[in-house]
Amino acid sequence: MNRTSALAETSASGVWEDLVTTALLGTDRRPAASASGSTGAGPAREAPVALLDAAAVETVRRRAGLRPARAARRPDRAPADPRPALPAAAGRRLALLLADRPGTGGGRRGTSPDLMELLPQWLAAANAHGFAAPPESLPALLDAARGRTDLRPAALAFAGPRALWLARLNPDWRFALRAAPGGGATLPDPDDADEVERLWQEGLFAERVALLTAIRTHRPAAARELLAGTWATERAEDRLMFLDSLRTGLGIEDEPFLEQTLADRSRNVRATAAELLSALPDSALAARMAVRAGACVALDRTRDAPTIVVEAPLECDTRMERDGVAAKPPAGRGERSWWLGQLVEAAPLGTWPGRLGGRTPQDIVALPVADDWQAELHAAWCRAAVRQRDPVWARALLGAPSAPEAGGPGAVSLAERAKLLGTLCAAERAEWVAGFIATHGLSEAFQLLGVCAVPWAAPLGRAVVDALNIARDAGSYPWSFSGVMGLAERCLDPVEAGRLDGLLAVPDEREDASPGAGGYWAEAFQRLMTTLRLRAVMADELDAARHGRAPSATAAGRGG
Repeated sequence: MNRTSALAETSASGVWEDLVTTALLGTDRRPAASASGSTGAGPAREAPVALLDAAAVETVRRRAGLRPARAARRPDRAPADPRPALPAAAGRRLALLLADRPGTGGGRRGTSPDLMELLPQWLAAANAHGFAAPPESLPALLDAARGRTDLRPAALAFAGPRALWLARLNPDWRFALRAAPGGGATLPDPDDADEVERLWQEGLFAERVALLTAIRTHRPAAARELLAGTWATERAEDRLMFLDSLRTGLGIEDEPFLEQTLADRSRNVRATAAELLSALPDSALAARMAVRAGACVALDRTRDAPTIVVEAPLECDTRMERDGVAAKPPAGRGERSWWLGQLVEAAPLGTWPGRLGGRTPQDIVALPVADDWQAELHAAWCRAAVRQRDPVWARALLGAPSAPEAGGPGAVSLAERAKLLGTLCAAERAEWVAGFIATHGLSEAFQLLGVCAVPWAAPLGRAVVDALNIARDAGSYPWSFSGVMGLAERCLDPVEAGRLDGLLAVPDEREDASPGAGGYWAEAFQRLMTTLRLRAVMADELDAARHGRAPSATAAGRGG
């Protein structure tokens, strides 16, 4: 830069600083300087206008005077997405869903559907059809996934490889790289032994976890052998994550390796290994736990009726600890009941019919338990049924949905009932929850509804609608059912919309009803029906392209 250029740059910088100073102080205290360096607004110009004119001129001058810099390296081309393109109608629907933003003011929602809450369902359907995301929708899709972690798996699957390409260019979307297996890295073919070994030895932690998970899915033994080869040199926190990957394809062939990890230096690793072994009923650990638990639980036939008696462990020895029993109980729990629960939870459920007189699980849970041990014993059986995925024991512990207090003997909480329901098939879950609602209403059903398959089966959908109608007619406080109503909007089968026509009118309010309750119920049912019809349109827009037809005219007319 020569001396003249330097002086010119210094002068231009000084003019800009003068303009900034004038703007801060105000033109009534300091006259505006023009781009040429003169001051004053002139007879026909007011000082603030002159200041803005001078700033505009100086801005153009500063931009025009920028020196060219070396161009940045052009990014690689975005990868191709081989999936079929999203149909035009579905693409427009996606744009509408992504443009919706939930309100922040609270209060009543009106009759309009909450589009953002329908986005997860739309993404699941689009992924099931195998469509590719429109390129123009990717920024909005990534922004939505950035704000809602529950959207990320489905959103990233729909966005495809271009989402990772964009994430490398925009720091706001880096979460996509963290969420992708291996941080978005390309994994080698599981059959390419050399590349697999190289990545396992040299890769980043996320890449190694993704590699182990991918191989475990297709070749469980190969993944276990890969892990065993470097186990002794892995960090404790890494060993825990690697060990957790063995849940996929877990089998009795994994027992020797898991038995070795029971002696691991990390307590968390030992506990995870013990949990995995206890899920294998034929493992040596399961047999050891059966012996220990069986020594604590027996059948007393000397009483008027056969009764289960419990003698909890007196100590937690080193062998129990090695097999995953935690010696120190949480606050508020007694040591002996804590140890008993862990032993019964880890023992194979097949232990108990032979131990308790050849009875079935239903007969066993119906037996009385002496000395107030029933809650502890049955809660442990609940956890065992969930861990071992045993539907027979789950049914016995759930009991009839119409039972008093809505539960079987072992269902000590709604959370445990929900977990037990998870071991049953979708149709059986829906039937049980429908019976629960028919008997006990909706006040405690929200958590149970959350484990039912979507869309809800017809009996469950009818039970929910009928219970909402009963609550309305009873003058119940309407806002207490807003959670269930929101679930119904997302989970009811759209064919149920026709059953709502009779619920749209504002009912006559009872004297003991909440003020305005009738209007709220009518508004909520109107929103429910509108949402169901919109979901039907969304499904039709995706199905039509799959079957090579245009969306139905009826659906298009209801879509809004």
